[in-house]
Amino acid sequence: MCGIVGFVDGKIADKKPVLNSMMEAIRHRGPNSAGTLQDKNVAIGFRRLSIIDVNNGMQPIYNEDKTKAVVFNGEIYNYVELREELKSLGHIFSTSTDTEVLVHGFEEWGIDELLKQIRGMFVFIIYDFESGEITGARDFFGIKPLYYYNHNGTFLFASEIKAFLHHPNFKKEFNERSLKPFLTFQYSATDETFFKNVYRIPEGHYFTFKNDQLKIVKYWDMKFSEENLSLEDAVDQIDQAMHDSVKKHSVSDVPVGSLLSSGVDSSYVTAIFKPQHTYSIDFDTNTYEEGSAASALASKLDLENTRGIVTREEAIKAIPLIQYHMDEPEANPSCVPLYFLTKLASKDVTVILSGEGADELFAGYANYGYHSHSKVVRILGENLKKLPKGIRYNLARGLKHLPNFPGRLHLYESTAKAEEFFIGQAKVFSEIEAKQLLKSEYQDSESVSEIVMKSYQKISQSEDEVKKMQYLDLHQFMAKDILLKADRMSMANSTELRVPFLDTEMAEIAAKIPTRYLLNSKDSKYALRVAAQRNLPKEWAKREKLGFPVPIRDWIKTDDVYLEFRKLFSSNFAEKFFDQSLIIKMLDDCHEGKNDDRRKVWTIYTFLIWYKVFFIDGGKKPDVDPQVLLQA
Repeated sequence: MCGIVGFVDGKIADKKPVLNSMMEAIRHRGPNSAGTLQDKNVAIGFRRLSIIDVNNGMQPIYNEDKTKAVVFNGEIYNYVELREELKSLGHIFSTSTDTEVLVHGFEEWGIDELLKQIRGMFVFIIYDFESGEITGARDFFGIKPLYYYNHNGTFLFASEIKAFLHHPNFKKEFNERSLKPFLTFQYSATDETFFKNVYRIPEGHYFTFKNDQLKIVKYWDMKFSEENLSLEDAVDQIDQAMHDSVKKHSVSDVPVGSLLSSGVDSSYVTAIFKPQHTYSIDFDTNTYEEGSAASALASKLDLENTRGIVTREEAIKAIPLIQYHMDEPEANPSCVPLYFLTKLASKDVTVILSGEGADELFAGYANYGYHSHSKVVRILGENLKKLPKGIRYNLARGLKHLPNFPGRLHLYESTAKAEEFFIGQAKVFSEIEAKQLLKSEYQDSESVSEIVMKSYQKISQSEDEVKKMQYLDLHQFMAKDILLKADRMSMANSTELRVPFLDTEMAEIAAKIPTRYLLNSKDSKYALRVAAQRNLPKEWAKREKLGFPVPIRDWIKTDDVYLEFRKLFSSNFAEKFFDQSLIIKMLDDCHEGKNDDRRKVWTIYTFLIWYKVFFIDGGKKPDVDPQVLLQA
């Protein structure tokens, strides 16, 4: 894994010090070596974490006549096949890296055809010395990050926003419109980031920049194409694709391990891969506990498992550092265990496999229509889904206004349009609650509906409601939360995290699976669980999803954490954003057990920590070194 920075700016005479400073800001992404390219007004820098062809893969890498150069963050899993094809077409390779197929492939096929050929996770930048054009691309799902700033004659791009802070013509400004949606979604949900004029290159897009003109083009999107498969055929295809993907994702010239929780996704990956090293994490509390189950599975598979224990003190101490690495405020509590888990793994391995993406591709979330614990209600909901859409939607409107009864929510969401109730996996504050908390200058923002409709409008309305929800989560929750924290927390510890579920060939299989095999009265991601049973003990394939549980309630009830939170909530800069009396009362009542608003408190807390790091303390890396404590 690596890090990329670059800029086009004719106002800077000596570009080298600026470039070096930007590269230093993301050293954690590539501690092994650095490389640069400068030409006219263009400067590109690169930090390398060596994975393939460790000794000879220094970047930038050039084509034969050095008219084009590439820098690359990620892995191309079919690079061996592409390399042989390009060699047969006359291209001469100077390294054994996967990076080099990109520059030769671009030269041979152009950007559109190259992106059709490659299989992997990636961000790459290709510079053409003859035309001065910069071409950059971000992978299909958004596994690897890429940001840009194009303002007042300065064009910047980088793997992480913090690199921009070291460019003299970058104007750091807080984006007021980002805060209100964040309180609902728990992550940076809009196209523009928390920094004004800083945007993401969207997943499945590439850009070109030439003569001060930026053009962004979509080259891939998830397209559902349900086929009339039998359950056995669906399971066969899933299992075959998983074995192939895990094999591709385990190719490396450095040690590879896997993360292991008690859930089916990481367990399925681990059972196929069978690495020497597996890793799991727990907190020093009995509220949630996954490590013993993960250790038991590792033992059954005859694998080594290293289990980490994180104390409350170490977890809270790590929050400023975690928010620094995230670049934007991130209130998903699972950032905390993931940071410590990758820190634990980094002691032995450089590459780790994980299970992200399975829930989005194979319908694993409860709010896709698996709320009720009653099998009778689930069967009824499944039958209601078979009704014509008009009848279903009318029934949903009636259910919405009925007094509550057991199973009502499940039946309503089984019959309603996805657009009417589903905004994705995270919903912390309602819009009304967020409005009540925020000062007037932070009220002007896109509504939650406006944000999610951008995705809903891109998927055919003929698709069923589950597929609409999957599509929204792929582009919102997964791309802007799940994958972002996976990249940032692994890279914070200089490790490469790979996600075998998020492979285009896996996606093609998932797109074909009938919804009735994904979600039914028996289980969520049903077909995937059946496939996993071929490789796992049955009880693991059926395990309920916990999703990196974090004991926030326990922490807030302790006096030391409560007082630290209260000091932050009472700060002068907190008053700038919030009705301070309301947020302090929410915290006090949570501490005293009068409410269970721990997620709301945590969301406000993480935003304030982030703001302090980047706008009060100037964006400097917090000087802390949290340690994970290994269980004896």
